[in-house]
Amino acid sequence: MKFSNSYIHLGDAFYQRVLPTPVPKPELLFWNDKLAENLQISESLQNNAVLKAQFFSGNQLPEDAESIALAYCGHQFGHLSPQLGDGRAHLIGEVLDQKNHRFDIQLKGSGPTAFSRQGDGRCALGPAIREYIMSEAMYFLAVPTSRCLAVVTTGESVSRETLKPGAVVTRVASSHIRVGTFQYFAIRNDIASLTALLDYAINRHYPEINIAPENKAVQFLEMVIAKQITLVVEWMRVGFIHGVMNTDNVAISGETIDFGPCAMIGIYDPHTVYSSIDTKGRYAYGNQPNITLWNMTRLAECLLPLISNDEKAAIAIVEPLLMQFSQQFEHAYFKMLANKLGLTEIAPSDQIFIAELLEIMKKKRLDYTQLFTDLTQSLDDDNLAHKLKDKLGDWYDRWKVYSGDSQENMNIAKALMQTNNPVVIPRNHHVESVLKACEETGNTQAADDFLTVLRSPYNEIANTIHYQDLPMDDDRNYRTFCGT
Repeated sequence: MKFSNSYIHLGDAFYQRVLPTPVPKPELLFWNDKLAENLQISESLQNNAVLKAQFFSGNQLPEDAESIALAYCGHQFGHLSPQLGDGRAHLIGEVLDQKNHRFDIQLKGSGPTAFSRQGDGRCALGPAIREYIMSEAMYFLAVPTSRCLAVVTTGESVSRETLKPGAVVTRVASSHIRVGTFQYFAIRNDIASLTALLDYAINRHYPEINIAPENKAVQFLEMVIAKQITLVVEWMRVGFIHGVMNTDNVAISGETIDFGPCAMIGIYDPHTVYSSIDTKGRYAYGNQPNITLWNMTRLAECLLPLISNDEKAAIAIVEPLLMQFSQQFEHAYFKMLANKLGLTEIAPSDQIFIAELLEIMKKKRLDYTQLFTDLTQSLDDDNLAHKLKDKLGDWYDRWKVYSGDSQENMNIAKALMQTNNPVVIPRNHHVESVLKACEETGNTQAADDFLTVLRSPYNEIANTIHYQDLPMDDDRNYRTFCGT
């Protein structure tokens, strides 16, 4: 692996230099071959399970790797925590992939740091496997996301509600710069560091800004907002609920990051919450757009001193960008739903038609993924079409008119739907069953079988049918928990 670490050059205020804490008996459990190949990891390392276990447990650092824990803060459920940071993670460096794109390599669960807040710095096996499975699922669903390269068991137990087997997961991300990273320096009025962070983030993620004449902080904010809109619309397209959209979990790259209490929506209801700690529904499925705007407003506040020395003038510049958010999101959201329905064009009046379907789904408690799969397949399945007409009434007839009056138009609609409506998602009950099997048996067979299907989410393969069933209780009692 050819490591560098450009983030270190920002200075000591941005991180703590700290080594991972060794583990007694590291063993490689999961290895992402395709991702490793894309990251140009040498065949000699790929074929050496013992060395991979050493490297990706943190017991031994690869050549040129430099281990740091990143500083950041954040609003957690709306309340500012002025110092958070990597309490159980070590960024060991950056690598370039086959397209010369830069990626962070971060170990998670690799021991305590100065930011641990009395935590043990470790990760249980279950949450490590959850991140591996969910990030792979999101990647193949075509949702922007961080990914996992490896999961290594540690040979030690961690104390949660009970003793759990420990693990270290290796996360790969375009960067780990968060809204909370900007907040960390803004609340300390450290303008020099804030400026350096902005320049670094632009160079790494939005280099086109450097040649533009306008205020770079304003353009940066505009581009991050656009990325977040794209990300959350994609979450909602596939039914993903992040579960903990705190500002320290919002990557300015526009990638999904941190898979603690995440889940997938089943029965459609915008108020759906599965996270055990989200008691007031702040991060409910349907509230994710509002929280995105809230988070982007926090980023805008950080950038004000970089936009103008006159705070009122700076606010006057960023306010229009934030005021436009709802309209931009709504346009992208309904365009996404139109694609799921095979509509190539959408007029403002069509939004009412689409909203009618969502209301029917909510009222009749229809499964989100299954309904759109059925709609797709009903275009050339008369029996399924009759069943859907019974469920959806005259809305279905009107939709058939929308979908086209010729076979050619119907084929175009179906092709569009097939690329936007997955036939399988990582349903919550299957995720939990796989995690339990892996923990109890110590092998990866259940996860391997599941991942084979999840890596083909838009095409049915031999085993797809085994993971399409709905939970018997409609996930009424399902709860997710943070992976700390």
